[in-house]
Amino acid sequence: MAKISPVSIKYMIHAKFEAIGPVEKPDVIGAIFGQTEGLLGAELEIRDLQKEGKIGRIEVETESANGKTTGKIHIPTALDQSETSLIAAAIETIEKIGPTEAKIVVEKIEDVRGNKRDYIIERAKRLLEGFDGSTNSREISDMLRSASRTSKLIEYGEDKLPCGDLSGEEIIVVEGRADVVNLLENRVYNVISMNGTKLPKTIIDLSKEKQITLFLDGDRGGKLIAKNVIENAEVDFIVFAPDGKEVEELNGKEILASLRKKIPAKEFSSYSSRSDDRERYENRTRSYERRDDRRDFVRDNRYENEPLEKVPKNNYEPLEKVSKYNSGEEEHAEEKESKPVEKVSIDKAKLRPILLKEVANSKKAYFLDQSLNVVKKIPKTNILKEISRVRGAVVLAIDGKATSQIASAAKRIGIQYIAANTFAENEEDIEYISF
Repeated sequence: MAKISPVSIKYMIHAKFEAIGPVEKPDVIGAIFGQTEGLLGAELEIRDLQKEGKIGRIEVETESANGKTTGKIHIPTALDQSETSLIAAAIETIEKIGPTEAKIVVEKIEDVRGNKRDYIIERAKRLLEGFDGSTNSREISDMLRSASRTSKLIEYGEDKLPCGDLSGEEIIVVEGRADVVNLLENRVYNVISMNGTKLPKTIIDLSKEKQITLFLDGDRGGKLIAKNVIENAEVDFIVFAPDGKEVEELNGKEILASLRKKIPAKEFSSYSSRSDDRERYENRTRSYERRDDRRDFVRDNRYENEPLEKVPKNNYEPLEKVSKYNSGEEEHAEEKESKPVEKVSIDKAKLRPILLKEVANSKKAYFLDQSLNVVKKIPKTNILKEISRVRGAVVLAIDGKATSQIASAAKRIGIQYIAANTFAENEEDIEYISF
């Protein structure tokens, strides 16, 4: 049987057990091997993993009193976090040890390497203090603080992407490992890298579960990456570093300032489209250089030397239209000319139980028609991405806050009532209903 090297141990599973009768150490180890067999498939068979050296020697401590046996179990592993957690969960399913009924509870999974990192930092501190005047205490403190933060760098998923703490609902996705290290050094821990410009499957899967903020370099390459990621994953927000700078170069203040300027991914997509349209328009109108004082029109250079009377009327274009392209504004003639929507009445007494029984604590957004039938329901983090596809709804019920962006988007699709826990700003023509 292969033995696991103490150097290669990554995690230690600590569990306690209680049996209603007398049991010995071999009974406990036999139960772990026998009752977990086949639970997790051939690749995570504890007996085989121990033969391969991926699980070390299982240590058992027992103590008998009043006819009962209690004790502790310690299982060292060289597996990754997810596999170690599966093994730990599997041993909790054991119901008998030897001939008696028993219960096993995992107390914790210890990161052995974390203890090593703590020792390294403490030892480094003592070594640095031994240098004669080459560094001062502030430099030592800064170095150790940086080392402590970057020690939180781990790998995630089958693509082994460098990341920090991904336990929260919001995750920041950056391009490279150096970007992750820089954000960790500046106390931004919920970050993961794509490991290059190619979008890994791990990020695509994460975007379906978490709220994703894309944080990219402030150059053309960053914008191209943003377009690619938005097309292939569910991105909520976009953030760019200042023009000409990379994420790995930013200091703490620049990182926070950039993150405060994040924009919804949908807004970025439409902005990019408008930018492309403006560029094409400007190329098409590049020859429009002369303005005639007698009219607010721009004239083509082909008629530069011709008197105004001989210039075809269809050769002029209003300056107002050109200026709107130049200033980045969109023309929505249909929206401006549209007539006010007729107010639809709903049964608010019937709406109340729907809010309390279905919407509350669901972490979802419900779209309802005039009869209060559910037209569509989506995760509340995806409202801005999905709302444009909803048809026939007049009520939007959210388990959370109705932001001004959500209210504006709801108004565009004909929503007349918004029910939520809290509201940011009231949008005209929308009636607000509080839970």
